[in-house]
Amino acid sequence: MSSNIKILQVIPKLGYGGAETGCYDIAHYLSENNCKSFIVTSGGELTKFINKEKVKLIRLPVHSKNPLLLFLNTIILIGIILFYNISIVHARSRAPAWSCFLASKLTRCKFVTTFHGTYNFSGKIKKFYNSIMVRSDLIIAGSNFIFSHIKENYSEFLKFNKKFLVIFRGINVDYFDPSTKLELDEKKLLQEWEINKEKKIILVPGRLTSWKGQELLIEAINLVKIELGYEAFHVVILGSEQGRNLYKKKLIRLTEQYRLNNQIKFVNHCKDMALAYKVSDIVISPSIEPEAFGRVAVEAQSMEKLIIASNIGGSNETIINEKTGFLFDAGNAKSLSEKIIRAITMDEISLELIGKEGRKNIIKKFNVEKMCFSTYSEYKRLLN
Repeated sequence: MSSNIKILQVIPKLGYGGAETGCYDIAHYLSENNCKSFIVTSGGELTKFINKEKVKLIRLPVHSKNPLLLFLNTIILIGIILFYNISIVHARSRAPAWSCFLASKLTRCKFVTTFHGTYNFSGKIKKFYNSIMVRSDLIIAGSNFIFSHIKENYSEFLKFNKKFLVIFRGINVDYFDPSTKLELDEKKLLQEWEINKEKKIILVPGRLTSWKGQELLIEAINLVKIELGYEAFHVVILGSEQGRNLYKKKLIRLTEQYRLNNQIKFVNHCKDMALAYKVSDIVISPSIEPEAFGRVAVEAQSMEKLIIASNIGGSNETIINEKTGFLFDAGNAKSLSEKIIRAITMDEISLELIGKEGRKNIIKKFNVEKMCFSTYSEYKRLLN
């Protein structure tokens, strides 16, 4: 039967985020398992890496919330579904999900959604807009945290006959493998960052936006400096501002105010994230709002690095506290500073042991093969 399965995934853009890489990974997994795989997207960096012989890529403005474009996308999706005889349409974001919902209803095609975030709402209209993600035949939550969030906030839209389950996101543990990185490349990256390896390096990946907690991190670093009385480590805040110029300027001012200029470095982009993790000693995810999954925590553990993260959202599920990393009280700079001090004063053997446990944890629970196999299995069950 698998040879007749044709899966169309629809996503606004194929960038390097968790939802996007998951879409990319599953698309290629399906093609390697004798299925026909299609992606509809408006573009993005990952599109150039798609194997066009295995995955059919179709460009549509599915990133748009414009009602006219939503309607036009619906019409074109109906044509795609009928022309290619699509078995399942899988929407990975709200705007395209409305077009997918209408197109699947009119063509009697199975409809799947993945709830990748909390999709916060401030009123009935926004909640109704978000509710499209639970109007499918199969609802996939990316973590237990998201599963609970859906049940708590969207119960009125959930029907008893709908399939609703958790499939954890997975990462490519072969890519995020410390043994694959060359020492020469590590030296080049450190030279690029203008950092020497005499002191420990703390990496803080994530786009520059207030809820990611970079401001809290700088407050905590200042507390650590006061406590220790010296600059014991380098900090690399790695992430683009994505148009949030004012927020970045605020972070730079705060760094200057605490006289941390020599300790904290802002880096806009790194083309090899696995290498960035490799040259680091400790990784921090200081989010002040819940991460739906917490990809940074998973990638860091796969690279055998101690991870420090806030004790909310997906991090509670991906990190084994005190075994593969440390959880701190979300929004509490003092709590974060205490975990940082613990981490930087640990001996190399203890850091290495935590790193090894972290990689074992990810390989067992959060590898991409497991995510793809689980998704593929649910596709088949939906069609039976």
